Amino acid sequence: MSEQMKRILVVDDEENARIALSKILSREGYDVASAGNGFEALTYLREKDVELIITDINMPEMNGMVFLRELNKAHPASNVIMITAYGEVESYIEAMNLGAFEYINKPVKVDELKKIISKVFAKT
Repeated sequence: MSEQMKRILVVDDEENARIALSKILSREGYDVASAGNGFEALTYLREKDVELIITDINMPEMNGMVFLRELNKAHPASNVIMITAYGEVESYIEAMNLGAFEYINKPVKVDELKKIISKVFAKT
């Protein structure tokens, strides 16, 4: 699959953050979908495959860690980048133990994110 055809799912309850990140990734040539929470994301993933999921950790209803656990049950080989405005060592360790590819702090630095995405796709 070419770089341009890779589908990324952005999961964030903050609409402005979700839209901004989706626009940035679309400009990079990715096919981008978005969801406002973990439930929406899991519903989307029942219908479509994605190569990468970028999810916020702090979300109402289903936070990123619960989403990651549920994702591991349904789609254990998923590539996931966790993002948070509240970076804590405990959540970093938990995310990595649950199989997250990377964990980055908000505000997301576009160049850093692009490098991480390249690493994810280089391994697939």
